[in-house]
Amino acid sequence: QVQLVESGGGLVQAGGSLRLSCVASGGTFSSYSMGWFRQAPGKEREFVAGISYGGGRTYYAESVKGRCTISRDNAKNTVYLQMNSLKLEDTAVYFCAATIRNFGLGSRNGYAYWGQGTQVTVSS
Repeated sequence: QVQLVESGGGLVQAGGSLRLSCVASGGTFSSYSMGWFRQAPGKEREFVAGISYGGGRTYYAESVKGRCTISRDNAKNTVYLQMNSLKLEDTAVYFCAATIRNFGLGSRNGYAYWGQGTQVTVSS
């Protein structure tokens, strides 16, 4: 059983930056591909970014491409999401998730483990 705990959310002005972290425990972190998803009020949970278990491949939603960078440190059992040039529409609860798959990371199906989420609020 893998436990995931996100941190780093908060209130930031539009144009600002945040770095989210997700620490994993209870499993072999380097065996899992990781993803970041977000859910805004009244909307479905959507894919933000994904990274393969070795970190060699990354994937991004079009809405964040060029503004966000996903990375991982397998020695620290941690995955990060660096978000720059934040927009009002980036406001959401951000979740990290883990999957044993190394493909199809853009789909929330197949992610077996999820964190509780961290709130990101972008103000004007």
